[in-house]
Amino acid sequence: MTDYSNLEKTKEEIIENVKRNNEWRRSCVNLIASENVMSPLAESLYISDFLHRYAEGEPFKRYYNGTRYIDIIEETVQELIGSLLDASVDIRPISGTVANFATFSSIAKPGDAIISLSTPSGGHISHNKYGAPTALGLTVYNYPFDTEIMNIDVDKTRKEIAGLEKKPKIFVLGASLFLFPHPVKEIKEIAMEYDAKLVYDAAHVLGLIVGGQFQDPIKEGADIITSSTHKTFPGPQGGLIATNDELMLKKLKRGVFPRLTSNHHLHRIPSLGITAIEMIEFGKEYARQMVRNSKSLAERSHELGIPVIGEELGFTKSHQIVVDVSKIGLSGAEAANICEGANIIVNKNLLPGETLKNVTDPNGIRIGVQEMTRFGMKESDMEVIADFLKRLWIDKEDPKTVRNDVVEFRKEFQEIEYALKK
Repeated sequence: MTDYSNLEKTKEEIIENVKRNNEWRRSCVNLIASENVMSPLAESLYISDFLHRYAEGEPFKRYYNGTRYIDIIEETVQELIGSLLDASVDIRPISGTVANFATFSSIAKPGDAIISLSTPSGGHISHNKYGAPTALGLTVYNYPFDTEIMNIDVDKTRKEIAGLEKKPKIFVLGASLFLFPHPVKEIKEIAMEYDAKLVYDAAHVLGLIVGGQFQDPIKEGADIITSSTHKTFPGPQGGLIATNDELMLKKLKRGVFPRLTSNHHLHRIPSLGITAIEMIEFGKEYARQMVRNSKSLAERSHELGIPVIGEELGFTKSHQIVVDVSKIGLSGAEAANICEGANIIVNKNLLPGETLKNVTDPNGIRIGVQEMTRFGMKESDMEVIADFLKRLWIDKEDPKTVRNDVVEFRKEFQEIEYALKK
């Protein structure tokens, strides 16, 4: 418990732990698939007077005075993000989950149904019964998932929906466990039969999409894109909504404000703009390298006996790879904890076919290469990481010994690439 008799000591502990975290993370290989780092320029703009301000409403249509500069910046950033997605956007959601909540609440009403991937099959919690849909009074169905193709089974989906008494009003694509592009065109055809909307959650793959290395959801038929802005798109934590339907955009904007958001954390908007410019300048190169790196990591890991899922499919077409560590006698929690002892950060993850009973200790490990790619790692460096994983998981080497090598290895990668200069 906090010692309120010595607040000076408590203050120093807080400051010291921030310093320790910053130093430690610079000596770690971070492979969490949902994280990234901003460039020094974007980071330098994150702390500003905008931290303290409100700007309810839209640029130049505010409910507060004193917004003359954020109006200019926000309008510019909307245009930048819109040009990347070739769509109209709302950048006010403060997270991907808020973007999903605002979207679902704008296009469905209590009692309607939604269909999404289950959590073990990769679906995000905000797509499922423990998140926004239940809070909004929606009935949740899950797509049938084919583990042989690590994707949605379109034919089974069509048959199962035909047999449902209540047809979905929202079809959700996109996932947290996201190795391969989703069947947007095929699911759109089914959605149209029931006059339903297709929402594509691009949170994990936004950087790959704007870099031209994954799929283009809107061109393939998605009505709406939702996303976060801090995974393969290496910006500040936040969210966005995009669409080319202007009438729908008005509904979505009302879903963001006033329904779910008052102030939308203005200080992140300039950093988001810098990141958008960086993705315009370097996004294609960055996205290509992310995919090359994930494939290299998967292939080398497989060669070393690490049970990477999806060999017959080429392992991955995204920034992620997935490992079934139960095949080498480990649980997901054990494997993740072993790695952290060696300064390698990964996360345990449910695998398709598991039940939610396993959520605290599943069989899988999800790995993402986007942050280490931004620090300049290439294919050969992924092979080094695979060797570290083998030493930890298969050879059962002492994590402290491996940690020494990881720290030395990481010293070579301290500068952020694909970035504008200050």
